[in-house]
Amino acid sequence: MNTRAKTRTKTRGDARDLLRRGGARLRGTGTFLRRIRLRRRRTRARRLRRVLAALLTLFLLVCAAAVVAYRMTPIPEPHPETVSQSTVFVDTGGEYLGRRGPVDRQDIPLKQVPRHVQDAVIAAENRSFRTDSGVAPSAILRAALATVTGGDRQGGSTITQQYVKNALLTPEQSLERKAHEALIAVKLDRTRSKDDILGGYLNTVYFGRGAAGVESAARNYFGVGAHDLTVSQGAALASILNLPSYYERAGADAKVTGTLERRWAWVLDAMADSGAISARERTAARFPAFRFYPPGGSNGQRQYLIDTASAEAADRLGITEDQLARGGYKVHTTFDLGLQDETAELVRERTPDSDTGGKNDKGDKGGKGDARGKGVEGARLHTAVVATVPGDGAVRVLYGGADYAHQPFNDAVDGAVEAGTVLEPFAYKGLRFGDPLGKLVEETAPTPLRLNSAYATLAADGTYAAPYTVAKITKGGRTVHTAQPRTRTAMGGKETAVVTELLNARQGVKGGAFVPGAEDGTFLPASRAVPASPVGHSAGAGSGPGARTAWRSVYSSRLALTLALFAERGGKPVRVAGLTGDLPPDAYAAVTADEVWRLAGSPGGRTPQQPEPTSVPVP
Repeated sequence: MNTRAKTRTKTRGDARDLLRRGGARLRGTGTFLRRIRLRRRRTRARRLRRVLAALLTLFLLVCAAAVVAYRMTPIPEPHPETVSQSTVFVDTGGEYLGRRGPVDRQDIPLKQVPRHVQDAVIAAENRSFRTDSGVAPSAILRAALATVTGGDRQGGSTITQQYVKNALLTPEQSLERKAHEALIAVKLDRTRSKDDILGGYLNTVYFGRGAAGVESAARNYFGVGAHDLTVSQGAALASILNLPSYYERAGADAKVTGTLERRWAWVLDAMADSGAISARERTAARFPAFRFYPPGGSNGQRQYLIDTASAEAADRLGITEDQLARGGYKVHTTFDLGLQDETAELVRERTPDSDTGGKNDKGDKGGKGDARGKGVEGARLHTAVVATVPGDGAVRVLYGGADYAHQPFNDAVDGAVEAGTVLEPFAYKGLRFGDPLGKLVEETAPTPLRLNSAYATLAADGTYAAPYTVAKITKGGRTVHTAQPRTRTAMGGKETAVVTELLNARQGVKGGAFVPGAEDGTFLPASRAVPASPVGHSAGAGSGPGARTAWRSVYSSRLALTLALFAERGGKPVRVAGLTGDLPPDAYAAVTADEVWRLAGSPGGRTPQQPEPTSVPVP
């Protein structure tokens, strides 16, 4: 019994001991687990701190790199092609003649761009332009994502970024260039005014139709200067900036025009919402009409005018014609483009063709205004027309050939035409003339322009005015040259009166105020020299079938007009007889000149009737 009790007691002790040992082990395991959890917490916190420290370090490094890059990144100079400009030529009324230069671009100050045009561009391209920092982070992220994933190229840059890309950087699409663009844009925004940036952008951005800059765009799309753009026109140009190569056909392609009109309305709505235009202006806006596209070439007549004015303008400024073409000038010429075009059309219609003696066919390979007629085989008839303002010298018409592409030589300026009898009225005994008329009287083959100056001197009561074609030259809105008529007295009262009376007598005007001398053939002045009505004079070299040249001059105190006819074959002069259709050369010249006079508005009255040819005393 005692043995059982002892065994039972021992068993209970062993169990308690086992429990104690198990509990101790469990307690040790729990402690171990708690230590592990504590260690893990400490490690996680340490790792998190390390990651945060690494991220902070990386951020600071990026910021430092950005600051260093910002400070080390200079604002580059504009590309030479964005600095190059063209020089524009306009007629006496401001009508566009043409341009010279490598690109169709002209810089103008921002103050010459109406505020509503500026606001239209901002509404179309970058509505936060006035307040942003020069970059669009979302656009940069889109460009980066597209570059990494190989997606389509992304746009959406700010106006500042577009200006940097267009004028200062290459159009390359890459992350590196985009980052460089952003840095320069930020720096530009911090160092330049918003107006400077917008002005640079408007002078360099491409609008289509070959026009870089708002000034050229206004001219190419609407035929006006930028300062004359209306609200509707400005919104249309701003709308074109999105896809200029597509929208440039607006006005000629119905689909393109419709698409542009919808975008135009969207721009105007944005302008109205921002307060740039009033609700009344928005309601009154109508989609504008565009100039026809593609435009005609600048050959034909206009290049003759541009050649002459370009040479004169370069001489006035003391530079070369190449420097003038690249200088961004605006040359205001003296030409009347409407009268010039009407004269060219008249000559084209009246010039007989090679077979029938009728009106020139458009398919004539010799070019409109040329004739290979019934006279000398293979001969070409040339017509030159000059009209100037007496006492001033401004050249209104300068018809020097049918087509510049076929004949760049200007007959009116450089063509030496045999004088024949055209200078005889100036060659009477006892008459004296000052230069340059004194030398002109001795010439046997003057140019039409020089001959015209003699009759213009008569019309101005003896005052010679040197012919000129450039009235004013401007650059960037600033006038750099203004023409001053160069005049001198080349004929005294006696000479002017004698020649005028002789011409009146030849054209059949009765009741003249001058009496010819009985012995020496001179005239005695007795009245005013310049008649109230126009004076006309026909002359030439040769007569009948042997006529070699024909001249016709008409003048009044308001205009002096000269027309010359001559012919050549292979560069050598030949007779004009047989090349003027059914009319003899002198009558053909008179009819054509008188019609030009009528087109000019008959300044001073209708031209006198042309009498039958009469003999003229020879000195």
